[in-house]
Amino acid sequence: MENAVLSAFANLSENVEKNMPAEFIKLYEENPEKKKISEVVEVLRNDGVIIYPTDTVYGLGCDIFNHKAIERIRQIKGIKGKHLNLSFICYDLSHISEYTRHLDTPTFKLMKKALPGPYTFILESSTKVPKILNVKKKTVGIRISDNNIPREIVKELGNPIITTSIHDDSINDHATDPELIFDDFKNLVDVVIDGGFGQIHASTIVDCTGDEPEIVREGMGDINIIG
Repeated sequence: MENAVLSAFANLSENVEKNMPAEFIKLYEENPEKKKISEVVEVLRNDGVIIYPTDTVYGLGCDIFNHKAIERIRQIKGIKGKHLNLSFICYDLSHISEYTRHLDTPTFKLMKKALPGPYTFILESSTKVPKILNVKKKTVGIRISDNNIPREIVKELGNPIITTSIHDDSINDHATDPELIFDDFKNLVDVVIDGGFGQIHASTIVDCTGDEPEIVREGMGDINIIG
C-alpha cells in the first residue's frame, strides 16, 4: 500500500533529503534514558529535526529558536508561511507566559486541570512568537504532552520544541509504527525516536481566544473537561 503519510511530501523530499540517514533511538516513556535524551537535545541544538512520540500521534519537531530547522519542517510538510500553524510542546505551565498574553484566570485554571494531557490550547501569542516563526501569527498552540519523552527533551533543552503531527488527514500503520515511520522519514530528519506504537487520534484543540473556550477539533481527551 502506498504510504498516505508521505504522498503529500513526494514533490518536496528531493529538496530536503539528507546525505545521511536518521538515527533510530529507542526510549521508554516510563524512564527515558538520560544519556539518549542528551543525544537528542544535542541534535536539536545543531539544526536538527526529530520525530518523537507524544500522548497522541507521533510528532515532527525542532527547537523553536532554530530558524533553519523550522524551515526544514516547513519544507517537509509543504507549509507556506501564512499557513504555518505550528504548536509548541512545553514542559509545564511556567513556560506558557513567555509565549502567550492575556492568559486570564479561568483559562489558566482550565489548562492546569487538563494538562499534561492530549489537548492543544490556542492562545493569543506574545510578541515573541512572530520572531520565532518569521511570520505574523496572532495565536499559538500550546501542548504539554502526558508523555515523559518529549517533556524530558524539553526540560533538558531549556525551551519548548515545535510540534506538528507527521500525518495530514489519514492515519495508518505508517503513522503509528515507529519502524515504518523511520523507513518513511529516515532521509528527511535527523532522529526518529521509537517510543512504542503511537495513537491513531490527534489532540483535542481548544480555542481560548474568545469569551468562552471553543473546541475546534475533537480528538483524544475528555471534552467534558472543557465545559
